[in-house]
Amino acid sequence: MKSVRCSFLNLYKILLCSLIWLFTCFYTTPVWAGALSDRVSAYPDWHNKPPVSQATGDLIYPDWIAGTWHVKSTLIDLVAPLAPKIVTPGFESNRQYVNQPIEFDVRFKPNPTQVVADRAFNGLNIARAYLGDRAVLSVKVDPNSPNKQITVLRDDRILTSTITGRAIETPDPKQFITSEIFQQVFRSTSQPYLNQVETTTAYQFVDGKIGADQITAIYLSPQDPDYFNAGNTPVALYRYRLEFSLLKMSN
Repeated sequence: MKSVRCSFLNLYKILLCSLIWLFTCFYTTPVWAGALSDRVSAYPDWHNKPPVSQATGDLIYPDWIAGTWHVKSTLIDLVAPLAPKIVTPGFESNRQYVNQPIEFDVRFKPNPTQVVADRAFNGLNIARAYLGDRAVLSVKVDPNSPNKQITVLRDDRILTSTITGRAIETPDPKQFITSEIFQQVFRSTSQPYLNQVETTTAYQFVDGKIGADQITAIYLSPQDPDYFNAGNTPVALYRYRLEFSLLKMSN
């Protein structure tokens, strides 16, 4: 029997893309060589979470990401590893979005010498690209923690995302792979819903453009009745192709 739960798939789309901009954190201890590369290559045969360290401090980006970029994000594959026993509602309907690009702008700026993301600007643009301008009221970053983001939606709905772990791997100066784990809490008029999300992304910088292969995994929270049945195997995997085109250099 399929497990039925409120997954809020549209809200996942905010979360899936929010981490596109969170990479190359020099405060993070890199994992052993090849661990993340092997993980990307093994998709969709994932049965464990990635090796990560505790997320502390802000993420520092390479100098070549500074500026404003136009991004095209395209869902190219989705897998439910535990089907048919465990399938999140809305998973099958998400197949209609395969090969349908979503576009938005993002911005990275020196602060004061290191390059960081304009998180509020980026988060709002991404959320509205997926959910529509009227559905998203605001996106705020916790002033006490750059790893916590709050998305306020219509009808008193709030999505809180907190990064808890991350790791990086740098094959060469123009290539890198990052993996981040974060908790999300969706609050509405009903009981809050919790789950855990991983985003693992392999980036490459070539001829002034950035291309990336991004995989997002959805894990059940301990509050879910199927938590022990699923273990560390994700209940849903989404793979995206990302294309960045520079609009304006940062000052």
